[in-house]
Amino acid sequence: MAARALIHAARVAARDQQVHTALAWLTKAGHHLRQEPDSHDKAYDLLLMSRVYHELADSTPDLILQAAKTAQDAVRIAQKLGDTRALAYAWGDLGRLYEAEQRYEDALDLTRRAVLAAQQQQLPESLYRWEWQTGRLLRALGRLPAALDAYERALATVQSMRAALIRGHSGIDQSFRQALGQLYLQYADLLLQKATSLEQPITAASYPAYDYYLQQARATVEQFKTAELRDYFGDACVDAARPRTQILERVTANAGIIYPILLADRTELLVSLASEIKRVRVPAEGPRVERLAQTFHNSLLARDPQRYLRHAKRLYDWFIRPIEADFKAAEVQTLVFVPDGALRLLPLAALYDGEQFLMQKYALAITPSLTLTDPRPLSREAVDVLAAGMTEAAEDFPPLPAVQEELNSIQQLYGGTVLLNQAFSPRRLHQTVQQGAFNIVHIASHGKFTADASQSFLLTPHGKLTLVQLAETVGQLQFRERPLELLTLSACETAQGDDRAALGLAGVAIQAGARSALATLWRVNDAATALLMRTFYQHLSMPGTSRARALQQAQLKLLETPSYASPVFWAPFLLINNWL
Repeated sequence: MAARALIHAARVAARDQQVHTALAWLTKAGHHLRQEPDSHDKAYDLLLMSRVYHELADSTPDLILQAAKTAQDAVRIAQKLGDTRALAYAWGDLGRLYEAEQRYEDALDLTRRAVLAAQQQQLPESLYRWEWQTGRLLRALGRLPAALDAYERALATVQSMRAALIRGHSGIDQSFRQALGQLYLQYADLLLQKATSLEQPITAASYPAYDYYLQQARATVEQFKTAELRDYFGDACVDAARPRTQILERVTANAGIIYPILLADRTELLVSLASEIKRVRVPAEGPRVERLAQTFHNSLLARDPQRYLRHAKRLYDWFIRPIEADFKAAEVQTLVFVPDGALRLLPLAALYDGEQFLMQKYALAITPSLTLTDPRPLSREAVDVLAAGMTEAAEDFPPLPAVQEELNSIQQLYGGTVLLNQAFSPRRLHQTVQQGAFNIVHIASHGKFTADASQSFLLTPHGKLTLVQLAETVGQLQFRERPLELLTLSACETAQGDDRAALGLAGVAIQAGARSALATLWRVNDAATALLMRTFYQHLSMPGTSRARALQQAQLKLLETPSYASPVFWAPFLLINNWL
């Protein structure tokens, strides 16, 4: 126990760049372990110690030898005891050390032993790691077909144990993106490389195979997005929409779907039009694109036009300009963006071509995942609205005096039920939804999406309404004859700079069982929001007007109003999921 405590202390010190302290504790831990008889626990403690040495080798390269020696001691003990489970980890970790030294053939031999041991003991939580490692090594050795097979096996293993992985039962103490995101993205990268090998020239005979690899790359990232949403919300409810999915390219002929894939060395766009899928390479690494998206978001909040217009133009040049001619040729009217990572924080409407903002040219929508969308037009027959909100200040949030005007304007257009101020409570909202048949729910109150879904909330005069409670309340409507068409959260904000918090924003419609949601990236001006919402619902009531088009008209209204012309007032509003 003393040895294990010291190793964990050394691990913390290593991550805090306290190299000498970490080494001192590892030395003490090694002294304790040498006095202990060989055992299963000793083998695992040595493996943990080896991993800490490996972390320290980033700053002190010679320690890679100490890491390897410690892992070899674990191999010896596991072989002596016939402990196949420990042996799977020991060989796998040793293979990872050889991989770090670019001794790929030796690493591959050790990793294959780890795979065999994990298969013999039926250890999926270990097997996926070594299949993934096998794929990386085969890729480094230039054996692309075999690498693809290894990645495919690793992903199949992850899918078989996804619930345990997502909730940390396999020992993963990170978010799903941190722990497994690179597995999906590296596999997608290999599929795109395979497509590249078919590009010169693309003939009628080779195009089906080329298109297949593009589709497979996108499907892999889709699988990742679905798993990440499930991880954020902590359950499998996001799968509920699967029976209602459709291929979006076939939904409407005048929509273009932009699907960014953020890779370590580049960014790829897979752009779907009615007739084909096009591939565009953005000359920027994925991390660089994410940093610029965050910088753009922050510069808008700082209301610095010189900065945000420069960033807006660069992002426009990356995401829109290379495919704008195709959009014009296909008479595209709506752009649907499928963001990933920090791109979920991107105020898409404010991208700038040098003369116009993007929302002046196209109606816009985002969707967290193509396979989580239920696209169909809004039915305007028997629209029944539940509108709730509060005008009062509460906790650290200021009053929202324009909310009363906002809710009144919605009631004048559609009638329905209004819960204002003291009438608005989590319990009253639940009871009202239970008794009604609402297909639009509008909530005008402060709220916040954070990195933890359980801590995300909407504010009521009677306490916080958590995202989980909201989903339970509004989710009652998804099994009715007329499901919830639109959930509007008109005064929420997303934790600044936190792309995991943006998962809550992106997934709120999915979680609540709504076909679409309208929400905001940051805390918005009260009076500007009331004007935007009034205009949005006016246009939404017109036959033939899509949700995306209604939002576009509302944003244009603010742009044309001198007091609200800055993007800070209209850019944070996002239409999520179904845009029709």
